Amino acid sequence: MKAFVPLVVAAAIGLSGPVQARTLDAIRSSGAIGLCAHPNSLPFARKAGDPPGFQVELGRALARELGVSLRVDWIITQYQMRSAGCDILLDVIADREAQGETRLRISKPYYRTGVALAVPSSSTLTSFKSLNEATKVGVQVGSVAAMIIGQRRVPTSTFGFESDSLDAVSNHEIDAAAVTPTVASYFNLTHPDKTLRILDRDESVADLNWNVAVGMIRPDDTLREAIDEAVERLRSDGTIDRIYGRYGVVLQAPR
Repeated sequence: MKAFVPLVVAAAIGLSGPVQARTLDAIRSSGAIGLCAHPNSLPFARKAGDPPGFQVELGRALARELGVSLRVDWIITQYQMRSAGCDILLDVIADREAQGETRLRISKPYYRTGVALAVPSSSTLTSFKSLNEATKVGVQVGSVAAMIIGQRRVPTSTFGFESDSLDAVSNHEIDAAAVTPTVASYFNLTHPDKTLRILDRDESVADLNWNVAVGMIRPDDTLREAIDEAVERLRSDGTIDRIYGRYGVVLQAPR
């Protein structure tokens, strides 16, 4: 199963043309709020089977807070969001500049993540700074991490999916993989015989670290405020931590 990276997709979607605001009253009248998610992208989401992915579980929790049910609109490509009719997507980069072309409204952040290095347990690597011309690093094609690591003259090997680069590390084909801690943690949960060491993120490189929030496609102010309040309650009572924890992910508080 391939790991889909909604953070990248959310930052690349362009919503063009005038779009009518979706009100909280309209959502409550319809009885459901729509979440856009990929149908085959654990740990984020999947259409068939159990577990459903933390985006679906968190979407259900948010829907309950709003007094409605969750409707999942399954999309494969970023362009489908324009016609899917969903209201929110999750695990969005909480940066207004990064979301400039998407026109997404951003909720209060609910965790912090970025790019970390996953290495074999026997590796002597300790951070991004310890990479050199003798270490080969797996990167996602076209990613910021690929650009930054390449600028440091560190050899890279490109992959379409983070899970493929993690497989390559576990098979000792490369020395490290530059991936989100979320996907690396789920890899460890589902591959207990191939557990990798996840190095701490380097907060000194701003482009490799970000807060994560709910992306709202066309909310009115009332809906945006209701989602902010719901996120705060779910953070405070530990619901969000418990949901991600079921997928092996320990969340860091946003900054």
